This record gives sequence, C-alpha cells and structure tokens, in this order.
Amino acid sequence: MTARVADVRRYLLSGVSYAIPFVACGGIMIAGAIAFVPMTASGPDFSHSPFLKTVFDIGNVAFSFLVPVLAGYIAFGIADRPGLVAGFVGGAVANQVGAGFLGGLVAGLLAGLVVHWIKKLKVPNYLRPVMPILVIPVVSSFVVGLVMYRVIGLPIREVMTFLSCWLKTMSTGNSVILAIVLGAMIAFDMGGPVNKVAFFFGAAMIKEGNFAIMGACAAAICIPPIGLGLATLLGRRLWTDEEREAGHAGLVMGMIGITEGAIPFAAADPFRVIPTIMLGSAVGSVLAMLGGVGDHAPHGGPIVLPVVDNRLLYVGAIVAGSLTVALLINAWKKLGSAERT
Repeated sequence: MTARVADVRRYLLSGVSYAIPFVACGGIMIAGAIAFVPMTASGPDFSHSPFLKTVFDIGNVAFSFLVPVLAGYIAFGIADRPGLVAGFVGGAVANQVGAGFLGGLVAGLLAGLVVHWIKKLKVPNYLRPVMPILVIPVVSSFVVGLVMYRVIGLPIREVMTFLSCWLKTMSTGNSVILAIVLGAMIAFDMGGPVNKVAFFFGAAMIKEGNFAIMGACAAAICIPPIGLGLATLLGRRLWTDEEREAGHAGLVMGMIGITEGAIPFAAADPFRVIPTIMLGSAVGSVLAMLGGVGDHAPHGGPIVLPVVDNRLLYVGAIVAGSLTVALLINAWKKLGSAERT
C-alpha cells in the first residue's frame, strides 16, 4: 500500500515539475501587468495601457497550458511517451469543462492508466509499428475525453449550480459561517469551479451594494500562494530547490490575487496542502468579515488595497491566514520527515 502511494506521488511530481515553469511564467506576467494599471470597480483597467494588456494576454496564454501540461506529464510518469497525447487532451478537456487543476489530476492519472493498460495488450506483429503513433493516442484520447466530457463535466456543472443556490441561501444567515464557507471554497481548487462559484458570488454582491462578501473573498484569494511561498522561506530545508522557486513565484502571484500560484504545491501533495490552505483562507475570510472589510472591485490580494474599506484589518486578515498556512504546512512537512526517518 505504501509503495502504491509513493508511486502516485511520483506520478504527480512528474506533472508538477513540468507545470511549474508555466505557472511562474504566466503568473508573473499577469501579476506584473496588473500591478502597473489602475484598479477600478470592474477590475484592472487596461484601456490606456495597450502594452501591459499585451503582456497580460501573453501571461494568460502561458497560464492556460498549466492544466494540460500537468495532466500530460502525470500520464507521462505512468506510461512514458505514449501517455502524453491522452494526458494533454484530457487536461485540455478539463480546462474546457471547468474542472480546474483537480480535473487535470484526474485526467492525467486516467490517461496514464488507460495507456498503460493498452500497452499490455497482445497485438499482431503487423500492428506493433503503428501502436505508439496511431492506435494508442487515438484510443486513449477517446476514452479519456469521453470520461472527462460525459462523466466529469456534467456533475461539475450541477455542483456549481447547487453551490450558487446554497451561497445565496447562506447569505441571509450567520456571516461568520458564510465567511468560513467562502474562504474554504476559494482555496479548495485554486481557480477551479468551486473557487469560481465563491468568487462570482462575491462579485455579484458588489452590484447589490454588499462589499463585505467580496472583502472576505479578496482576503481568502491570496492566502494560499502567499502562505505556501512564506512556508518555503521559513522552512527552507523542508523544501526542494524547485519548490522554493515555486514559492517565490507564489508570493508574487499572491500579492496580485492569483490563487493558482498554489497549484504546484497542491498537485504534488493534495491531501496535506488542500486542507491546510482551506483552513488558512477560512481564517483570513472570517477575520475580514468580522473586521468589516469591504472590497469594491471583483479581485483580491493586496493589489486591491486602493478600493478596500478598513485596509489595515484587510492586511491583518491576509497576514493571519498566510501565517496559518505557512506554519501548519511546515509542521506537516516536519512530521512527514520524522515518520520517514
């Protein structure tokens, strides 16, 4: 059982190692572009900065490869080069159906297993030359694509509809409970469908004149990448060189409110990282809600400070949530190291 868990972790790390440069490149370009344009009630305003808009667009293109590359190289880790096509296709479909990075993990693992199974089939000699260049890519991509569209995509849409209705119902109740739920949702899949439901709910409340819900979301949005980046600085010896580089990129992306900066960490160690960042974002979200923080723009992170009410409390909420993430994940890492020795 332990060997199987180690194998899965190795497959996930295979995907993460190739995905990190796309996260860093895309995220930093997006962050740099947003940092130098004014923040308005509708978000960053590029109307007078065509060059920065181009930088932003290039960053978005680089960032859009994150999930396909993650899925493709997870499949590569399992099935070697024949797994790449199905992995990339599955990751692209995960993007298309809004499954986010969690969908990419599923697509990559599924693609690798399907290709691994096909490679074990005994086929006639005349078919062997075309197996890796024709049969395996077509069959595996069809299977993975079909599962992602028909099995993964529909439930995600239904869950998003349910969560949207649930949040509307909760908004009339206890604000602290609502803040906990919003913070946890924002962190759960880092830009995926659950994150988007919470974010768009907060953005919709701005139009209703309720800025507190977006204030709670805005604090939660930046905590996962900042917290994990901070963890790599506080516990340098607990992290690899590659993880520390991802941490530096995460700090930059967190300052601009890009939650996806935490994805490399979550993809490599989902069972420890995801609960940790959910707790940290929930802490920040609750403190922002209790502090009367209001965000007038549909965005998050320190970058929106000019349009935030109760700015000092907003910064305090982000710091508290980020420290929660950093200290807890480093404690997890130390515990894991102690168990292995």
